[in-house]
Amino acid sequence: MSQTDLGLLDEGQRSNFIRLRTMILLRWVAIGGQLIAITVAQQLYDLRLELGLCYLAVGVSVIGNLVAMFVFPENKRLSETENFLMVMFDILQLCALLFLTGGLNNPFSILVLGPVTTSAAVLSLRPTIVLNATAFALISLMAFVHFPLRTYDGTTLELPRVFIFGQWVAITIALVFISVYARRITREMNAMSDALTATQMALSRAQKLNDLGGVVAAAAHELGTPLATIKLTSAELIDDLDDHPDLQEDARLIRDQADRCRDILRSMGRAGKDDLHLRQAPLTEVIREAAEPHENRGKEISLDTPGLDPFEQPQILRRPEVIHGLRNLVQNAVDFARCQVWVEALWDETTVTVRILDDGDGYPPHLIGRLGDPLMRRRRSETDRLTRPEYEGMGLGLFIAKTLLERSGAELSFANGADLNEPSREGAPRGAIVEVVWPRHSIVPPRPEPGAPLGENQRFEA
Repeated sequence: MSQTDLGLLDEGQRSNFIRLRTMILLRWVAIGGQLIAITVAQQLYDLRLELGLCYLAVGVSVIGNLVAMFVFPENKRLSETENFLMVMFDILQLCALLFLTGGLNNPFSILVLGPVTTSAAVLSLRPTIVLNATAFALISLMAFVHFPLRTYDGTTLELPRVFIFGQWVAITIALVFISVYARRITREMNAMSDALTATQMALSRAQKLNDLGGVVAAAAHELGTPLATIKLTSAELIDDLDDHPDLQEDARLIRDQADRCRDILRSMGRAGKDDLHLRQAPLTEVIREAAEPHENRGKEISLDTPGLDPFEQPQILRRPEVIHGLRNLVQNAVDFARCQVWVEALWDETTVTVRILDDGDGYPPHLIGRLGDPLMRRRRSETDRLTRPEYEGMGLGLFIAKTLLERSGAELSFANGADLNEPSREGAPRGAIVEVVWPRHSIVPPRPEPGAPLGENQRFEA
């Protein structure tokens, strides 16, 4: 399962979410604030500023906004490169204005964090590093070189050097901390969004396949009678056309094609309609249905009910999320097992439990607490890349399984057999263990009264 298959987006594609109109609006706000600050500093506090150069710096930003407004359509979305250039321009323009108005003596020097935070939340790693490095270099330069702040009576307003150093250290730390914080939070939100999207798509696909099987089964059931009639009629024609070999051959062809239609319909879906009986099944049968796609992948899958009578197993709901979730767990076990996977079905008066074990190397101990988080690609050590270079995954399998099964009321736990002193099975290494536990009432339907009907069978609408 690839990102392309799921339609998920990488960081470069996510930057295309930002509209040019949004950046223009934010820049107009910044321009308004800069003009107000310059006017107040001059009129209220009698600061002697290089007004010509200050208004030139602001004017460049105004011209850039006007060009963007009239040249590009309002609904234009910026590429990552265009976003990078926009943010770089904002940093350079702001630092130029700070350079003209006292450098780090200007309390508005903290505003340099704004464009950097935007880049960390929107852009990929390399442009973010470049923008951070640029902001750090300009802030460091302004600590030593800048136009001083002077009043009209000639007084120079300057902070003590220790405060300038403290301002520089604070801004530098904030550049790193806020960038890392914003980037980490944004990436986790995007990862969770992608993973939830993948989960919904997987569940929708499973539901569609399940419904399609029902439609085909219903079609096979409804077409059974006319196909049987065609076959019976063609057999009678074959007997009656002994004197006409050509026509008899055509009748045989009609009979063979009717048989072929019957076989095709049977191969496309299970026999029967959407019978209410089929909405629930014995626990082991649901597990077998979930594991069926992975039985011929070179690993042995054994199903057992240790210490329990299989004839007393509960009937559980055949919900798509249960089947698909268990299927993902079995797939994960098969992917990393050496030669065998064990599936155990357990039950009592209050719970229903499924345990999936394999003879692989198990989970890395430092990742067990994070298993089930979206986009976690590693299960074993890095040596697995060398021993199994053909394996590729998005890290969504466990997340999808966990999400689907928890939706059905289950609780999942992950462990290694060695950590739990799990008995070795025929000398095989003790690998990973996944335990899925449902409260009995959430997975086992209530038993109908003896002799009571289940209800009317449902027909699928094509």
